[in-house]
Parts: sequence; C-alpha cells; structure tokens
Amino acid sequence: MVSFIDYLIIALFLAAIAAIGILSGGKQRSVKDYFLGADNVPWWAVCFSIVAAETSTLTFISIPGLAYLTNLGFLQLTVGYLIGRIIAAYFLLPEYFKGDLSTAYAFLETRFGKKTRSFSSIIFIFTRVAADGVRLFATAIPIKLMLDISYPEAIIIIAIISFLYTFTGGVKGVIWVDAVQMFVYIGGAVVSIFYVLDLLPADWFESAWNAGKFTVINLGFENGIAGFFQQPYTLIGGIVGGAFLSMASHGTDQLVVQRLLAVKSLKNSQRALIGTGIVVIVQFAVFLFLGVLFYAMHQGIVPGLKSDEIFPLFILQNLPEGVKGFIIAGLLAAALSTLAGSMSSLSSSAMMDLLLPAFGNRLDQAKQLKYSRYMTVFWAGILVLSATFFMNSSRAVVEIALSIASFTYGGLLGTFLLGIMNKKATQEDALAGFVAGIGIMITVISLKLTAWPWFTIIGVIATVGVGSLLSLLSGKKEA
Repeated sequence: MVSFIDYLIIALFLAAIAAIGILSGGKQRSVKDYFLGADNVPWWAVCFSIVAAETSTLTFISIPGLAYLTNLGFLQLTVGYLIGRIIAAYFLLPEYFKGDLSTAYAFLETRFGKKTRSFSSIIFIFTRVAADGVRLFATAIPIKLMLDISYPEAIIIIAIISFLYTFTGGVKGVIWVDAVQMFVYIGGAVVSIFYVLDLLPADWFESAWNAGKFTVINLGFENGIAGFFQQPYTLIGGIVGGAFLSMASHGTDQLVVQRLLAVKSLKNSQRALIGTGIVVIVQFAVFLFLGVLFYAMHQGIVPGLKSDEIFPLFILQNLPEGVKGFIIAGLLAAALSTLAGSMSSLSSSAMMDLLLPAFGNRLDQAKQLKYSRYMTVFWAGILVLSATFFMNSSRAVVEIALSIASFTYGGLLGTFLLGIMNKKATQEDALAGFVAGIGIMITVISLKLTAWPWFTIIGVIATVGVGSLLSLLSGKKEA
C-alpha cells in the first residue's frame, strides 16, 4: 500500500503546486489581469497549459485501459485533433484577435448580438459544470483506492488545492502550474513504462504484435455503412470527426480560448494552439503504449478486471515506495490542471459574458476584480457539488463525460461557423440553428445512431444548415 514516504511526496507536491500558482500569478489589478494574465504569457507555456487542462484523470487511467482492451487505433483521432487545431488557428483565432475580445463568446455578440453571446455562455457554463463534475469524480475513484479515503474527502482535497492558486494567481498562475503539471504526469507515465518493461516476458513484443495490439489504422468498411458509423475508431472517422471535435473544443470552448487570449499576439496564439496538437499525439502514444504493455504483462485480458483499474492497481501493487508517490502525484496533476482551468474559465465567462455586460458600468476596476474572485469561490463550490452528484451513477464515467460535451459542442462550433461563413445570417437565425443543433444531438445520442466521434460534425451540420436555411428564407421574404 501507500507508505509514509509516498504520502510525504504527495504532500510536498501539492504544497509546491499551490506555491507556484500563487507566486507566478503575481498581483492582479484588473479583471483583464485576473482572467487574461495581462496578455504577456509565453506561447509555449500556454501550449503546455492547454494540454494539461484537457488531460484529466480520465485520460490518465482510461487511455491505457483502452489500449489494454483494443489496440492503438485511438491514434487515428489524434491526427484529426491536429488538423482541427490547425484549422481553428487560422480560421477562428484571427476573429478573436481582431476585436481584442475577452472571451470566445464576445465574438458572437460582435457578429450577432448580446442574446447569442449570453446564450452561448450559458450553454458553455452548464456543459463545463456537468462535464468537469464527472472528471472530478473520476479523479476521486483512483485517489480513494490509493490513499484509502472516502470519495467526498478525495474530491474536497483536489478542489481546495486547485482553488487556492486559481483564486490568488488568476489565469496566469493556472497556466504556469499547468505547464509544470504536464511534465509531472507525463513523467509519471514514462517512469511506469520502464517498470512494466522489467516485468514482461522475453517474447512480449511478438505476442502483443500477433494479438494485433500495435494496429493503428482501421478502415472500418467490413460491416457496411451502418457498421462503419457505429465504430468509434476508424481512419475517416478519426480524421474527420476528430478534426471537428478539436475545432469545437479548442476553438469555441472558453477553457482553451481563455488561455489562447493570454498571449501577446495572434501569431503566438496560433503557435500555442498548433503546438498542442503535436504534444497531444506524443502524449496519447505514451499512454496507449503503456496499455499495450499492461496487456503483455497480464498475458492477455484478465476476466473480471476493469480496464480503468489496470493502471491504479499496477501503481499500488508493483511500484516501490517513493516512485509510487511520484506517480500518484502525476495522477493528481492531471486532475488539478483540469479543475483549475474549469474554475477560471467558468468565472471568466460568467463575469465577462453575463455580469459585466449587465452591470459593468456600475462597477469600478477594484469591484470587478473582487467580484471575479467571488465567482471563483462560487464555481469551486458548484463543481464539488456536481462531482458528488455523479457518485451514485451506474454508468461508466468516460461515457458520461463524452456524452455531456457532445450535446453542445456541435451547436457551439456551428454557431461560430455560421457567423463567419454566412454574412446574411441574423441573431434569430443563429439562435434557432443553435437550438436545432442541440435538439438533433439529443436525438442522435439518445438513440445511439452513431459512434461518438461523429457527434460534433452532425451538430455542426444541423446548426449551420438550419441557420442558413432560415437566413435564405428571410432574405426571400424581404426581397
């Protein structure tokens, strides 16, 4: 089990993380300082920060488990992720920098009006609260197992540490902490690989190869059209679906856009965004390879052993003291980065998109900053409550997290694309398209019509299609 040395390493790690976040954030004098880091954060730090923020405990424990059960097919999606980020970098980011915008959804006000901005922000808030509540609970699962504490205790410990440096350091503190944490959790995965390799039989590579564990490309045509769209990891689905998902998550999600707006220039923001796509490919390759090694270590899939338990159990049963503490610290790093980013992005969106447009003229800079910190306190509490809500769920946490994001990402991205590509579309067209996109996604997901990589593109097509059609019809009426 976990020794005193391990606990000491974990405690020192948490203390160091809190200190780095508080000190690196500096003193904030305005809302812009607090939420955008005064636009002076290096692009490479933002790049590492985004990767850390999108890497939750789900990634840390589920991706190795996925490769253990299947193969390296998930890498097909990462190619799409890179393509989507390149498109977002050159298609969406310039729109944000044109107007010196404070949030992703401020663009929608400039293009359509306040109602569209407010509606999009509210949708983002509800989605982020639910999805990251799931992620926070997912973190508590292995932490409870490893540290022998209850779910609420694990949730509160993670939330308090994240809150401390988010509250005091603002987004700048969050970014620098995330950059450090990315190397901690990736380092933990790499160290684990070396320990697993020592436990493998001499013919492990041959047996894993013969079992198809190193397969990357799956064309997916063997079961016809219907079967093709039901498969989550195919080459076309990965590239196309992954690209649209990445455009949505990294081009319209305030969690990411907030960080991209914290750099000095559009060029540096583009570097940061494209850089994340490259780092993510390497990161997923590391986690997936670890899963293949677990398969070889167990000489196949062990009946009754859940895939998400493979990595946590290996940490507990096979790693020496000290190393065990370091790996658990990596697990916590993945959790803290996501949660801190969520607190900051929720606070910035609520403040910038909802509160300031309504009451901003009544508040001076000092009060705006004070209320922004109050927002951080509020959303920290909401995320903890959200995590406890999912404790009694019988569904796999990965499924829940993917489903929640899928409901809205297509509508969000579709609304942005409608605004950029259709200059005649009005606010009413955009809102109708957005609602239609969400409605269609509820139907598609509920009926399980396709695998999850196709969700975002379906939502985009529905949103842009309905919005464009209404725009065309209103134009004809006017004519």
